[in-house]
Amino acid sequence: MRLPLLLTAGEPAGIGPDLCVQIMQQAMSLPCVIVADRELLRQRATRLGLAINLHDWQPGQRAGLLPAGEAYVWHVHLHEPVECGVLNAANSAYVLTTLDLAANACLSGSAAGMVTAPVQKSIINEAGIHFSGHTEFLQELCGVPKVVMMLACPGLRVALATTHLPLRAVADAITPDTLRQVIRILDHDLKHHFGIASPNILVCGLNPHAGEGGHLGDEEIRVINPTLKELRAEGIRLSEALPADTLFTPKYLATADAVLAMYHDQGLPVLKARGFGEAVNVTLGLPIVRTSVDHGTALSLAGTGRAESGSLLAALRMAGEMAYRRPDQAGTTPPP
Repeated sequence: MRLPLLLTAGEPAGIGPDLCVQIMQQAMSLPCVIVADRELLRQRATRLGLAINLHDWQPGQRAGLLPAGEAYVWHVHLHEPVECGVLNAANSAYVLTTLDLAANACLSGSAAGMVTAPVQKSIINEAGIHFSGHTEFLQELCGVPKVVMMLACPGLRVALATTHLPLRAVADAITPDTLRQVIRILDHDLKHHFGIASPNILVCGLNPHAGEGGHLGDEEIRVINPTLKELRAEGIRLSEALPADTLFTPKYLATADAVLAMYHDQGLPVLKARGFGEAVNVTLGLPIVRTSVDHGTALSLAGTGRAESGSLLAALRMAGEMAYRRPDQAGTTPPP
């Protein structure tokens, strides 16, 4: 019996709880435990007109496959009652507790990996808790110096050299050290988690036309291409800095195992236009497996039954593929 994946239900006023009870309506092919307030799940299921049967779970217990309509739940108490679509800063600590518990269970060997439903960064910060996103939160919790955000959909993977930065700060953040760290992590995890023996990585330039020979910016000449040359000498398969507006075309992507974009809105709009609703957010560089959905909390859809669960199902499948490919997880059982 394999260790379970842990699914955190995210912002309680958003669609995370909806998605959790919706995917319960089909028999899961992977052992999965939802980390959430059990009454929240029951209330949301009632609102959606769905029948569910919940089984309490704690680390160390077994979690086998269940029939449709049933799920294991690791219960975490909400601080205050939830109204669909209405944010409440009092529940921000609850959201972070679910993440903390899930990540630590993975670190301790009680779970194979974690999958996260969307959270609302703004309300967590309004509660007085600095929070820039799952990626940075898990980096700090796991104590690693660098992580890489990558989104994947069928036929395309896009990793980011920088994540949640204002555009005016991006150029200063593109340094040789940053690129070395990001590319080494990307290359390692494509091999380790995705089974690609020799990944081919295409790299976007920072500037239009990759700087046009220095006439539209010189970061490609000074920073990016010299660092790529250095890493190619280590055996990593990398392009030179390519114009992003031509890199994302079939001619180039046909040869790519992943694309490295320099900033958030350079690469992710292309990926989401191609695969929104079935794309997965993956955090590379962690000692644990973590995947997530490609969308936000969609507060206006909470409790309506109109939320689509495709991205969450894709995130669960990818987490399973990543986790159970690892030699330490294949065929494992929870502690007795």
